[in-house]
Amino acid sequence: MLFRTTLFRTVAPVLGAALIALAPAGPVSASTSCDAPLTRDIPHRAARAPSGSAVMQELMNTGGGARDAAIVTQVLSGNLPAFLRTLKPVTLSGKLADGQQVRVTICVTPDYLSVGDDRDYVRVPMGLAAAARVASELGFLLPTPRMVDAIYSQAAVHVAPSPMTPGSKMASTAYLLEHDRTVDRQRSQVSREAGALTAGQKKDIVLTNRLLSKPGRVAIYGWHRPNGKPIQPLSTVHGAGYADYSHGVRLISRTAYLNGKQVDLNQIMQDRALASIVTGEGPIGNAERLLAGLY
Repeated sequence: MLFRTTLFRTVAPVLGAALIALAPAGPVSASTSCDAPLTRDIPHRAARAPSGSAVMQELMNTGGGARDAAIVTQVLSGNLPAFLRTLKPVTLSGKLADGQQVRVTICVTPDYLSVGDDRDYVRVPMGLAAAARVASELGFLLPTPRMVDAIYSQAAVHVAPSPMTPGSKMASTAYLLEHDRTVDRQRSQVSREAGALTAGQKKDIVLTNRLLSKPGRVAIYGWHRPNGKPIQPLSTVHGAGYADYSHGVRLISRTAYLNGKQVDLNQIMQDRALASIVTGEGPIGNAERLLAGLY
């Protein structure tokens, strides 16, 4: 795995004023801002694609990079539930230096990345390289911690964290499946609408500038309690290949909406005037190239 961190430090100039001039404040339409074209790079699911439980049964004694590779093959072939292809809008607000109010609407998958179909799917934790490859090749980004907070606060369905006993089996497929079943039971008590925006059930693999100073590590954040506070602060403790049952991959469209105007999210994340609204830590230099350098 190569971590070409020196390529990603270039930050765009302050474009906030110019972008805002093109995107005056106005209503954001949830019905049109996150529509089907944003998922056009996800292949159609084959009629004979295996169910989520069948895929994971085949991987019961597999872990680490080998399991990641098998899951990536399934996802990139289109074997994921249809409801994940209907993105949900999440809006983050902030102000420019001149006090002007700004709204950035991002488009996110309603649940964490899964394999299978709408009736039989399994949420699939994976290492950083696999998550980055899936996001990049399907035309998405990974979230920042600020985005994770916003997703939780605006989710229609909240699932309380359900930690399992820590130990050597945390990264096993058996643990993954047991936790997924627990999440399904919890979720069914709140809503049976699979496509509703759901949060709280997993920690997120996130994009952060810490990936530049900590090459070879994965950044994780989240797993919000019902009071809105995350169990997991932003952490780069684990190696990039590590993934356990509590991790999830949430995909974020590269297309965002700045005061209702379609804008490249990568451009916003690089912009010195706007980046903090969506990152919470200032500009992240070229998130698309950052992802590409992680696998």
